[in-house]
Amino acid sequence: MARGGFAQWGNDLYTGRRSYPIVQRRRLWYSIVGLFSVASILVLGLQGLNLGIDFRGGSEFTVSGTSTTDEDVAIDAVATVAPGEEPHVSQVGANAVRVQVSQLDNEQTDQVGQALADAYGVDVTEVTSNFIGPTWGQSVSMRALWGTIVFVLAAAVFMAIYFRAWRMSVAAIVAMLADVLVSAGVYAVIGWEVTPSTIIGFLTILGFSLYDKMVVFDKVRENTAAVTEQTRSTYAERANLAVNQTLVRSINTSVVALLPVAGILFVGGFLLGAGTLKDISLSLFVGIAAGALSSLFFATPLDVTLREREPKIAEHTKKVMDLRAGLVAEGADEGQLAAAASGSAQLVPGHHQGQSAQPRRRR
Repeated sequence: MARGGFAQWGNDLYTGRRSYPIVQRRRLWYSIVGLFSVASILVLGLQGLNLGIDFRGGSEFTVSGTSTTDEDVAIDAVATVAPGEEPHVSQVGANAVRVQVSQLDNEQTDQVGQALADAYGVDVTEVTSNFIGPTWGQSVSMRALWGTIVFVLAAAVFMAIYFRAWRMSVAAIVAMLADVLVSAGVYAVIGWEVTPSTIIGFLTILGFSLYDKMVVFDKVRENTAAVTEQTRSTYAERANLAVNQTLVRSINTSVVALLPVAGILFVGGFLLGAGTLKDISLSLFVGIAAGALSSLFFATPLDVTLREREPKIAEHTKKVMDLRAGLVAEGADEGQLAAAASGSAQLVPGHHQGQSAQPRRRR
């Protein structure tokens, strides 16, 4: 789309001349989110996450100055000392290899270090070893869990106070947790190792997801501030207008955020072999994309579903639809009805917010 065309498209969305029925199709979005969520739960339950050594404990070896980073070399070397061991091998930079195994005693540690040095043709001093106990891993896991819980609770309270509507807070938190669930499911499918960097990525996802939902919900609040004082449009239609008005901003924000993350993921993670960058960038890439989509297609529709359960909103919606049915009976043209459905224009020319729409009588 040309620059002028994209700008015109965004302007049409903001003014209501163009509108997509996003909220009106919320059952479709619920089904999609539900499908991905169930799939993620099944993958996490059946396959689980590939927890790194920081969470499960074990011994880690780093071989520097290697002429090759072939993983099979390290696997064969470890097998000569611990035949039943299944090491996790990853490339670190252009000429280094990291090997992680389960807990070894001091004698086995020395033997594995020597075997790796011989296998890769380097001096034994180029092989460093590190041991991480299971207690440390449990401590890291608990801190990550408590950090997530505190963040979610603080975000829920903040949004409830800011928007003065607990339903918006619930919708945002549910959508935000769905973002993390889907991201974790993708991580489990790919099978990459979960490290502290991955957890940092997941927490960053929560922050970005919350920010994007705050932008959309702020526009929803603005559009629906006095929705029950007029009879031109329903709460759902005003919320749908808000989603359309923030659509371009969400796209721009997401693309700007995804481009550098994609660079880190594909250049740093794959080409340069930086394992830490790969761990955090994958979780960020999937989470940012999921957060942007859920803000538009899940969080706002969920808020509408919850708000329509309020007697006041339900009564107002019925009143608007009854008046609109009266317009149809009186022969209103398609333009008026389309404007009414989008919640962006007046049903009757000259009708202003706060006034009741009266069916026009034929003369």
